[in-house]
Amino acid sequence: MANYKEIVTKAVIGKGKKTFTSTSTIVPDVKPTTILGCWVINHNFKGIKEDGKIKIDGSYDINVWYSYDNNTKTDVVRKNSTYQEVVQLNKKEELDSDDPEEIIVRSLKQPTVIQADINDGTIIYTIEKELGIEIVGNTKVKIVVDEDEEEWDVLDDGSDEELDEDTNKKIDDEVVEEFLDDQEKS
Repeated sequence: MANYKEIVTKAVIGKGKKTFTSTSTIVPDVKPTTILGCWVINHNFKGIKEDGKIKIDGSYDINVWYSYDNNTKTDVVRKNSTYQEVVQLNKKEELDSDDPEEIIVRSLKQPTVIQADINDGTIIYTIEKELGIEIVGNTKVKIVVDEDEEEWDVLDDGSDEELDEDTNKKIDDEVVEEFLDDQEKS
């Protein structure tokens, strides 16, 4: 019959992912003619548990390259955007523990501009991002314990060991007697 022990350890006790889409606007100093490119950089975020839900606060910089003056000149307009996403993430198991849980948020798909249009001099763009959220907390794991204990090895520190005949002969052959004589004279 196998015996079991329970071990309390840190593990992922809740995990999920979600794609978020948001639309924003940016107004350049001059009226744009054509959007030439959009990119998102400097994406930063963190997650905290609040009221039983996961709140993710983040920010990124949006850069829109556009032409103006009937496509004869170009410029880039920049904007820092902040966001807050709230998700409900169910834990796989509940423990009666007062230990705090750790919230880990990962960007599974970096924010990307999926659409950009011009309307009366205003650039309207849509951003899409995918975030993965994990809750790390204490959990119990059961392991099988073998009843038969391994035998103990007897350790020898070598102090009782006598040198064998071959070792003694080797030492005698390697000793330089002239060196010993010179040392005694000094």
